Amino acid sequence: MSVLQISQGTFRIGDTRTLELAGLTLRAGESWAFVGANGSGKSALARALSGELPLLKGQRECGFQRIVRLSFEQLQKLVSEEWQRNNTDLLGPGEDDTGRTTAQIIQEEIHDPARCQALAERFGITHLLERRFKYLSTGETRKTLLCQALMPSPDLLILDEPFDGLDVHSREQLALLLGQLNQEGYNTLALVLNRFDEIPAFVENVGVLADCVLTEVGKKAQLLEQALIAQLAHSEKLAGTTLPEPDVVTPVTLAPDAPRIVLRDGVVSYNDRPILHRLSWTVNSGEHWQIVGPNGAGKSTLLSLITGDHPQGYSNDLTLFGRRRGSGETIWDIKKHIGYVSSSLHLDYRVSTTVRNVILSGYFDSIGIYQAVSDRQRKLTRQWLDILGINDKVADAPFQSLSWGQQRLALIARALVKHPTLLILDEPLQGLDPLNRQLVRRFVDVLIGEGNTQLLFVSHHAEDAPDCITHRLTFVPDGEIYRYQFDAMK
Repeated sequence: MSVLQISQGTFRIGDTRTLELAGLTLRAGESWAFVGANGSGKSALARALSGELPLLKGQRECGFQRIVRLSFEQLQKLVSEEWQRNNTDLLGPGEDDTGRTTAQIIQEEIHDPARCQALAERFGITHLLERRFKYLSTGETRKTLLCQALMPSPDLLILDEPFDGLDVHSREQLALLLGQLNQEGYNTLALVLNRFDEIPAFVENVGVLADCVLTEVGKKAQLLEQALIAQLAHSEKLAGTTLPEPDVVTPVTLAPDAPRIVLRDGVVSYNDRPILHRLSWTVNSGEHWQIVGPNGAGKSTLLSLITGDHPQGYSNDLTLFGRRRGSGETIWDIKKHIGYVSSSLHLDYRVSTTVRNVILSGYFDSIGIYQAVSDRQRKLTRQWLDILGINDKVADAPFQSLSWGQQRLALIARALVKHPTLLILDEPLQGLDPLNRQLVRRFVDVLIGEGNTQLLFVSHHAEDAPDCITHRLTFVPDGEIYRYQFDAMK
């Protein structure tokens, strides 16, 4: 029996990135789906399985003789090359249209008209064999390349995002064909996918990727029952979700297009040591910022100026939500429009309470519940739990019984229940494993994308940013001080 086995494998992706596969075994005739978000290392995994990535550590033992990898990028490149032929000197004598036929594409590496005909019949594209490949639809080009991939009768077929760009009918049709191939023992099949709901029904085994680490491997039915995996799958369906209303509306009396934060020549120092050095920064309406820099750069100091917790905030020219700092506002005037989550807050939340009460406490800005809770607040909290994919059994379980990432997610929901104008997440991924990091990033994108709250996301690493980020402020070392770099991300 042919087997591909990887043990404690570390594969080089680039100069600074690696792919970690602790343990993975693919056996002849099995069907696999590997799922991960954008940037999780899915395409690198496909190349590692096919033997195209350098192995830095561990072992990769492969008994498969004919491995074929097919990716969406390969398809795009092939279509582009076919169209570019008309713009080159490749036009042959008597040719009035360059570009190969579907049959020529299928037989690019192996010339076997009979096998080409048989595969075309199986995929229902016999009538396309003499048509120019570049004129085919997306679904037709996908089937053509699958025929090409099957020409050498591979014993391991790796398909990277095979359903990408296909409509619902084409996806169902392709999944049915792949299932038939697998059931007939045609080959071992590994699908690399972006979403859990793309996993075809016939697939038996699943692996989950996050931050270039294969975090989970197992039987599909068992894996999808795990709480973390179920929440990740749930997050895929939340686009367009309406967030629960706030209990009490506390609007900011500020023009829609007015800046939310304006800091001019901000300076903070301790014992004559500069922490912030002439930082001028504006956060406009609709902007979501990531603040990046090493430990000790001044990121947390900047946050404390904004939240009103730093005594030197009143000696700086800082305008928050249209109001100059020190103009008679109370600390409550500042904090009622800000939601805040940090690792230190997480560590402080060690009271014995339920997940439900953690989210409820956001209405009171307290650690725990010490006052009467209204029926409306309970109803709104149930809606937040639904968005997080948390059922009543988990909601009434101890907060500490959740994974670290799920706890962090509940604290983010706690900060958002009052619909703050500004949500500050200070190192929200710190201390999380790759799967929990992916969980938090996904939900931040959903919660920010579907509401009106603006985000300040503080981290050491630029790659931590959720997709909703529009701008980045980077603290760059410059001698004994830091200079500040501003970048638009979108």
